[in-house]
Order: sequence, then C-alpha cells, then structure tokens
Amino acid sequence: MSEASHVVVAYDFSGSGRAALERAIGIVIRAPWHVLHVVCVLDPHFPFPALPKPDHVDVDYSNQVVAAITAELSAALGERAGASFYVHAPIGRKAAPKILEVAEQIGADLIIVGSNGLTGVERLLVGSTSERIVREAGCTVEVARPKRRSNGETPRATF
Repeated sequence: MSEASHVVVAYDFSGSGRAALERAIGIVIRAPWHVLHVVCVLDPHFPFPALPKPDHVDVDYSNQVVAAITAELSAALGERAGASFYVHAPIGRKAAPKILEVAEQIGADLIIVGSNGLTGVERLLVGSTSERIVREAGCTVEVARPKRRSNGETPRATF
C-alpha cells in the first residue's frame, strides 16, 4: 500500500476513551501504513482529573496533555517499524466539532470514538459526542467500548 491511511481517535483519559485508543493502537501495530492522530479536546473550564490541575486551560496545559499522551503512545508502540502518530489537543467547549474538524483537515479514513453509554434524559441534556460524530463524519466511524467481564468488571488497559 503506497498511501497512508489516517486514523483519528478521540481520547479523553476516560475508560471509553482508553478503549478507543487501545483499538487504534492495535490497528497501527498490525498495519503500519496507518497514521494515528489522537485528538484530545480540552474544555477551557474543565481540565482532566488524570493530569495535574492547571490554573487555567491554555497553550501550556495543551502542551502538558500532548506530552502525557505522547509518552503513553511511545510506550505502547515501542520500536514498531513504520508506526507513526500525531497528537492534537485543541481547546473548545464541545468535543465533536473539534474532532470532526481535525478529521476533515487530515483527510481521515477512520474515526474511532468511545461511548460513555448515556441513555434517555442524560443523552438529551448532555448530548452524545460519539453519536454526533457518527452522524456527521465524512468517513467510517467505529465506536469502541471497554471490554466487560462476566462479573461486570472492566479489565485494566494493557499498554
């Protein structure tokens, strides 16, 4: 295959985001002509609990997020020949439009998103990022969910 295939994955440090990232890493490891683009949308009012709390969300915080994700990806991909990735950390109140914007800019062939499993009134009030991306994307979208064991527990990530 001569042309790279661009895979966008939405990542927010949540369990469903981690499931999406694991799926995307699996694709890139098995098929190195895929270029991975991790999009982590930073809400200006709500920093990620997984990272040290900043005074405010700005370019410095964005750089911290990019560094944290880059470290995770580097560890997961190791020395895989040909595996390449980019981390995008745009700042915005709504994740779906930012993810779709990156996907359009790079000419994405696939978008992988997690699903938090919102139902009923919760979905009406909050909305669903994955649902909006499925409706509006200009390419194939895969919704990834964390695996569940028969006892209802979610196993820890392997990377």
